[in-house]
Order: sequence, then C-alpha cells, then structure tokens
Amino acid sequence: MSELISNIHGPLGIITLNRPDALNALTYDMCLGIEKILGEFEADDTVKIIAIDAVGDKAFCAGGDISHMYETAKDGNYEYGRKFWTDEYRLNAKLATCPKPVVSFLQGFTMGGGVGVGCHVAHRIVCETSKIAMPECAIGLVPDVGGSYLLALAPGRVGEFMGVTTYRMSAADAIWAGFADRFVPYDQWPALKQALIDTGDIGVIETFVGDAGPAPLLAMQGDIDRNFAGETFGDILRALRSDETSFAKDTLQKLSTPSPMAMAAAVELIHRARAADDIVKSLELEYRYTFRSASDGEFIEGIRAMIIDKDKSPKWQHDLDGPFGLAATKMLLPLGADALDLREPA
Repeated sequence: MSELISNIHGPLGIITLNRPDALNALTYDMCLGIEKILGEFEADDTVKIIAIDAVGDKAFCAGGDISHMYETAKDGNYEYGRKFWTDEYRLNAKLATCPKPVVSFLQGFTMGGGVGVGCHVAHRIVCETSKIAMPECAIGLVPDVGGSYLLALAPGRVGEFMGVTTYRMSAADAIWAGFADRFVPYDQWPALKQALIDTGDIGVIETFVGDAGPAPLLAMQGDIDRNFAGETFGDILRALRSDETSFAKDTLQKLSTPSPMAMAAAVELIHRARAADDIVKSLELEYRYTFRSASDGEFIEGIRAMIIDKDKSPKWQHDLDGPFGLAATKMLLPLGADALDLREPA
C-alpha cells in the first residue's frame, strides 16, 4: 500500500497521506514524495488548486516517524536524522512559498511534522476533532519544521507558552493562534472538496465555514502574557514561581516533564523568529538544534523514555534549577560548513 496517493480531479490536485494505522506519521520517503508531487502539480497548468488531506478520521499527521531515526542515532549514526531533517525542512519551505493556492484538511491529530506539512500552506481547514500541537520539548527536541516561526506569530506570548508546555490546540485555538484559517464541520469536507473541483475557485471555502466556538487560549492570554514576558526561560520560571494563581501552579506542573534545555532553546528560537519574521531563517536556527540533538542533546533519551520504553521518566541533562540556559545557547551556535542547505540535491 502506498504511503501517499496523488490524484488530479479537474482543477484540483490532491496529495493524500495514507498511513492511517500509524496516524499518518511522516516517513522520510513521504517527505520526498510530497515534494515531488508538489513540484509536478506546480508545473501542471491544469492544476489550479492543490489540496493535502489524509486517510482516516483520527489524524491528519501525528508527527514524524522517528523510529528509524532513533535506531540509527542510538548506534552512533547521526547522518540519517540530519538528512531527514534537511529534506523535511526544504519541503516545509516549499509548502510555505507554493505559487498555487494550497488547502490542507487537518482532522484529528496534527502534531510536529504534521504541522510542517499542514500549517504553512495558505488555506488551513480544521474541524471539531482537530488537535494541533508542537510537542517536541517532551522528547528533548525543539519546535521545528518551521514551528518556531508559527509560534512566534501567535498573539502575545502564547507561542512561548504552547512551545514549552506542548499545549494541544482545539480548532478554535488553532484559528485564533494562527495555525489554521477556517472551521468547516468534518461531514462537510467531501462537499467542499467537490466544490473546489467543480469551480476551481479557492474562494468557495467561505460558503462552508462554520463556527468553531470560543478559544480557550484567548481566556488564558492575560495569565500567559504576564508570566511569559521574560527574555529567557529562566525569567519565565521565576515569574511563574512568584505567581500564586492556579494558572501558574498548573503551568509549573506541565513544565516538570519536558527537557529544560529544550524548553530554554525553544523560548530563544521563538524570540529570534519573532524578530526575523522569515520561515527560512527559523528553519536554519531550528536545524542547529536538531543537527546536534542526538550527538550532544537529549533526543535519544527523550525517545527512549516517551516512546520506546514508555516509562515517562526521562533522565535529562539538567533539572529546572540547573544551568540549562548555557547548554541551550550552545545547541544554537552556528554550524559553519554543516549549516542547513535548502537547495535540492543535484
């Protein structure tokens, strides 16, 4: 069974993720395949609109399939992971700059690598089952695939909050925070796709838009902005520890599990992304961390604890009172000759 399905229906070219039993987790071959099909659709004058969807109702894409990356890195081979990230980031950049309108259909879980495929495009559709998150800090990584860029664009300091707590957005949250554009009830998606085929007009989406309801994040923004205004993750911790509210206590509990070094780096990445306002620059910075994540970081331990052994007790290099800030800064130092190269291989 092919991991990807591509079809052209009149003016609509559709790329379908087809690993429902694995929650459509993104493999390396899928990254390359999506890039290839995207290029073919861009070059085909009959294709006016490109859609990206997925088989099954549980997930659009629950993240990258990192099992092989873990196995190779555990054995001291870091090159596979670095190549995966390089090619994946090139795809993320291409999706963000596609010259044709691209619409993604984000049912169920859209996390990590799924955000990279589905949330940089021009028209992002969510429904009542949508759950969107950047959970990388929980496995010793940072929000990548351009996720730091999206988090930086969220209102106030909500991006920092979501990045370090791995918060799962509802459909309403995702629209409010800038990770999605329109709410369309799931049972209306087939009719919407048919309307895109019949009309070749991306504007037809508006006739299907429903009400996502209130965004829980909006109600939390005051508490978030007050506590996450600091320049560093250490500043954020100090603010939360001096705040007696239930929000602060709940947030500190959420911060007790992810990697302190990764959370510190995530805050720095989001701040830099906000200043640069350029997805390519964000991808380049993210790659500095992911390049080092297995050789010098905590990727192997994070995957072991959260996915392989599932003991949920990772042994991080630092605790929340340790020198994680300096370690995070070192992970984000320039890579020199190893810097991210988004040019297509010859």
